Amino acid sequence: MKIIISGASGLIGKPLVKNLRKHGHDVIQLVRRTPQANESQWNPATGEINASVIDGADAVIHLSGAGIGDRRWTTKYKQELLDSRTKSTALLASTIAKCAKKPSVFLSGSAIGIYGPRGDEQLTEQSKNGETFLADICKQWEAAAKPSVDAGVRTVFLRTGIVLTPLGGALKKQLPLFKLGLGGKFGDGRSWQSWISLDDELAAIEHLLTAKVSGAVNLTAPNPVTNAEFTTALARALKRLAILPIPKFGPQLLLGAELADALLFTGQRVMPVELQKSGFTFQHPTIDIALRALLNK
Repeated sequence: MKIIISGASGLIGKPLVKNLRKHGHDVIQLVRRTPQANESQWNPATGEINASVIDGADAVIHLSGAGIGDRRWTTKYKQELLDSRTKSTALLASTIAKCAKKPSVFLSGSAIGIYGPRGDEQLTEQSKNGETFLADICKQWEAAAKPSVDAGVRTVFLRTGIVLTPLGGALKKQLPLFKLGLGGKFGDGRSWQSWISLDDELAAIEHLLTAKVSGAVNLTAPNPVTNAEFTTALARALKRLAILPIPKFGPQLLLGAELADALLFTGQRVMPVELQKSGFTFQHPTIDIALRALLNK
């Protein structure tokens, strides 16, 4: 397949490109800088894109967007979080819709933050959306893909959970403290963490290139855990103790209350119903299996 991908330098995008090429696909990366081989320049902020690159492609995978936890949520950065997602999605979707030979599938990034914090409620793709800032971003993010949907292109919203890899993201930040025996649960540890290993995230995206499914798909492992359970599992995998709970005031002071609560002290119990119905099999279905595999690489 000829596959166009945005966000190819990110935590998910970089290894995804490597895997897709290893499996024989022709991958073109969308970049904002001067393009090199197998790259095409675009600028979502100004609406610039080479439409001829999209026309005739078999698939488009859209993973770009400013990092949710990279900076404090100032008013300016909140707008950047929204614009970096909606403008890029709208540009790709409208370009796809205008193609003479349209891609067969548009896999567009999203996140489980769309559900908002829901306590112990089990959430599926059919669950209602939340009302938080992150939920609102995700709703507008998915809505921006409407031109692709209206053009009859199979459009899938990749509602990704916490991607586990020692190479980046949440796990990389936690490992140093846990290796020193200084890790611990956040608050009371009751918030749910819907996670997925990086290997399963990559495999799921590749699976969805051809699976007969459209609309929202939760990219999370089938066994979400509470923060306390995750903490225990990580400490066990590292053969360390994790007995020091982290009170709210520290992260709230460092990150700001809204961001700290969204990332650390609230969560969602999300089930990958549509992904499993489509025939996908998880390599790492439980947190213990995932952490053993990830930390022994």
